[in-house]
Amino acid sequence: MEYQRAQEIVASPSEYEVTYNNVSVWIDKLHDDGKTATVHLRRSLEERSEVDISELNEEYLVH
Repeated sequence: MEYQRAQEIVASPSEYEVTYNNVSVWIDKLHDDGKTATVHLRRSLEERSEVDISELNEEYLVH
């Protein structure tokens, strides 16, 4: 994922399906370096990780 798209997702009132290593995550914060973000698993609010934004994927759901 590109930093610009991550910013759009974080700022949006809509919910997007984002994955990291094929696991659904929520983006908590984008870092000032423009390369990393803090995320947590959608099922666990306690465990947070700092990851490269380039390793995040937006999943497009087929309706």
